[in-house]
Amino acid sequence: MSKYGTVLANPLQELTLPELRKRTSMKWRTHSADVLPLWVAEMDVRLAEPIHRALNDALTAGDTGYPAGIKLAEALSGFAQDRWGWTGLDVKRTAIVPDVMMGVVEMLRLVSSDGDSVIVNSPVYPPFYSFVEHMSRVIVESPLNSTNRIDLEALEETFQQVTANSGRAVYLLCNPHNPTGTVHTQQELSAVATLADRYGVRVVADEIHAPIVLAEAKFTPYLSIPGSESALTIMSASKGWNLAGLKAGLAIAGSAAADDLARLPEEVGHGPSHLGIIAHTAAFRESGDWLDALLAGLDANRRLLGSLLVEHLPPVRFIPPQGTYLAWLDCRDLNLDGDEPEGRGLVTLSAGPSAAFLNKGRVALSAGSAFGSGGDGHVRLNFATNQDILTTAIQRMEAVWNESGRFDHTSLTSL
Repeated sequence: MSKYGTVLANPLQELTLPELRKRTSMKWRTHSADVLPLWVAEMDVRLAEPIHRALNDALTAGDTGYPAGIKLAEALSGFAQDRWGWTGLDVKRTAIVPDVMMGVVEMLRLVSSDGDSVIVNSPVYPPFYSFVEHMSRVIVESPLNSTNRIDLEALEETFQQVTANSGRAVYLLCNPHNPTGTVHTQQELSAVATLADRYGVRVVADEIHAPIVLAEAKFTPYLSIPGSESALTIMSASKGWNLAGLKAGLAIAGSAAADDLARLPEEVGHGPSHLGIIAHTAAFRESGDWLDALLAGLDANRRLLGSLLVEHLPPVRFIPPQGTYLAWLDCRDLNLDGDEPEGRGLVTLSAGPSAAFLNKGRVALSAGSAFGSGGDGHVRLNFATNQDILTTAIQRMEAVWNESGRFDHTSLTSL
């Protein structure tokens, strides 16, 4: 039973493969129909009923104009208090943005200039590289440690180096972390805030996966940490409720960053979709039961994935994620070769083991090389799908590892 008193069916088990193949989104149209797509961060779920109802009501009323008001901020504030015990989200220090990555870009524009350093914890979400470099900032990597956590000593060394001689820098924090699924602890974030203050580094936090935190972990909003007052963060319902096609995000300023956020150009607020704002508001305000059912399903899939890897791909090293629905798989011991990637876009798939899994096993995964240093020989797998698809995908990957390539192609669309 959910904390809201309602028991809902597992959203991940509601759709079959033939139903999913009718979709026209990137996940289901990038590859041919014999490929199982477990790459880009779309979930194989229906819309939560309150979101569907809110959108239907808006369409029936012809309410398809420009976004306005603070309803999204108010809904997220209530959700944050309920889920995370965070009472510090001041709706007066918020602004709607087109989506999280465009919000990141706009926040970086507020607190940095051309040529400034932007520090990331690699391996990390590929658009961090492409978007930041496109806006003429310099990416500086501070790699995660061997357990996929922030290496605080390395981070301090990086802060010290990039701020020497009065250099200006921003730390682009991914919380929870993509692709590893690491959920940073309150203690880790407090240490980050201390270091950022010591070296004068501004923090911009991408917290898009905040609603997707699994049973044993607890999400801590960066702005809830003492010492984070000069930071800016961006949140969204996009990942938690599968709303990537309904664009919206919310930028939030710490108390000492309010003046920075006030300089955000007015036209940025025209970027989100009005229907996106409606959908995201309904997600945060009315769709907690659905989210609880989803989290239970994701936890079951995470455990299933661990068992499948032990049974079918024992050389693969895997630290179960604490959040997101993404698994970061170390496939180096499989000795699967493939071409190197070109660029770091979302559709960079043919590289290293991901190329072998795609070309020989017809399973699409994200190439680890696209995630920066530490990504070679890895793949990112999206386990937000039904268990039959997940099981079949791992069995196909096993066939590739065994170099048989002789699985029955007539069964590829039989789920």
